[in-house]
Amino acid sequence: MTILAIIIIAGPLAGTVAAAGRAPARSAGWAGAAGASVTLAAAIWLLVSMLHHTPVRGLGGFLYLDSLSCFFLFTVAIVTTLAAVGSVGYLSAEEAAGNLTSFQVRLYYIFFGLFAALMLASLETGNLGLLFVLIEASTLASAALVGLEGKASSLEAAWKYVIISSLGVTIALAGTLFLFYSASALHLAPDLRLTWPYLFAHAHALAPASLRLAFLLAVVGYGTKVGLAPMHTWLPDAHAEAPSPASAMLSAALLNTGMYAIIRFLAIAKAGLGPDFPRMVLLVFGFLSVIIGVLFMVRRGNFKRLFAYSSVEHMGIIAVALGFGGVLGLYGALLHTLNHAIAKAVLFLSSGDVAVRYRTRDALQVRGVLAVVPLTGGALLLGSFAVLGSPPFGLFLSELTIVRAGFAAASPALPLLLLLLLAVAFIAFARTTTAMATGEPGPLPATATAGSGRAGPYPGRAARLTAIAPAAVGLAALLVLGLWIPAGLSTAITHSIGVL
Repeated sequence: MTILAIIIIAGPLAGTVAAAGRAPARSAGWAGAAGASVTLAAAIWLLVSMLHHTPVRGLGGFLYLDSLSCFFLFTVAIVTTLAAVGSVGYLSAEEAAGNLTSFQVRLYYIFFGLFAALMLASLETGNLGLLFVLIEASTLASAALVGLEGKASSLEAAWKYVIISSLGVTIALAGTLFLFYSASALHLAPDLRLTWPYLFAHAHALAPASLRLAFLLAVVGYGTKVGLAPMHTWLPDAHAEAPSPASAMLSAALLNTGMYAIIRFLAIAKAGLGPDFPRMVLLVFGFLSVIIGVLFMVRRGNFKRLFAYSSVEHMGIIAVALGFGGVLGLYGALLHTLNHAIAKAVLFLSSGDVAVRYRTRDALQVRGVLAVVPLTGGALLLGSFAVLGSPPFGLFLSELTIVRAGFAAASPALPLLLLLLLAVAFIAFARTTTAMATGEPGPLPATATAGSGRAGPYPGRAARLTAIAPAAVGLAALLVLGLWIPAGLSTAITHSIGVL
């Protein structure tokens, strides 16, 4: 098990090592994609193995793996693999068009691997202090991806991302320290006071006032990484400016890592305080995030910002599901985490082809994608309906489960409000993406010459297929999850609920 844990972290670093060793950019990209595929295979093996084994502990609690951490490892590994494969074609096009230099492409692969490895490592630790360190380190690694293009807007977005995220994680550190303080009366070694399985087992003996404050600070702090309103302001800028595969990692992997940290604090808080206080906190932040996300989706503009506000909405939905609680609420939250991660990876990867071909990220200037590039247009349109919870895609099933949990656990007002907000989001989001896909196509910009700084179509069929194929694979996975949840995956989610 420990070897699998090491392989999972080391896989994405293959691209980092290759790029740092000055391998050709495309070779470094394929090395990263191969390493990410190994990581995914190891994550699947570990997820299945954990169904029949007790949690893995090691290194004084710094290594800890249970069903919940393995489920999130599996989710992040899927996104990493899709984004790593999609990066090869996308960056080839950007380099050929002169938008990125070979040095920038090499820099991308170095920090992409570091970013993925740090996120995966944060899911493998049982120590809440190390969790803080790893998530903060992932902020610094991903900031280089946000500002990769070197434009004024990119650098501003990267700076804003670092400042706001670091402030948020610092608040989470304060929550971690209060949790440590709440365990001061326990007869535990100092290192065990930050090891979450021990804190969970002794939650009934934690000081209630300190535990309450610790949970609130953790939700605010890690909620900044998740994109929960009102701490979400970095997210639209960072997603809009980062290269599209990096945006997929930010939206579909980084946000889930922050949510994983909140879930760990939630388990301890519910065991020590009862369900009422954690439930209230999560419902307030969750519904606020859904409302903010939906309101900003009504505006038309940069389509990557639209996808970013959709992420704010969906992270709010997951927080609401955790607030509803119960088996249905937790099952719906975890299933929605997986579905949303895949759907958002599909959207950002397909939008990369759109941005390269149309030389713009303004939705009002993109029309007729289905007619001009049918594969990309189809992925964009189907991905849009998938992320909006349309049947037969997986998000319909997870959102339906969450609404059922709301009716089972609370007054009808809250699930009905959620349904109303989902309907508004559907109209606002679909209005923009369907116009992009099905509108009257105009002439594509002329193919750029190298060094012109203007993008054109992908340089070669192979590069284009490399960029769009991961989106097609993701769509197929969403279709399967909407029609049939494999027994092993359902069991893994059930075991994760048991952990909590």
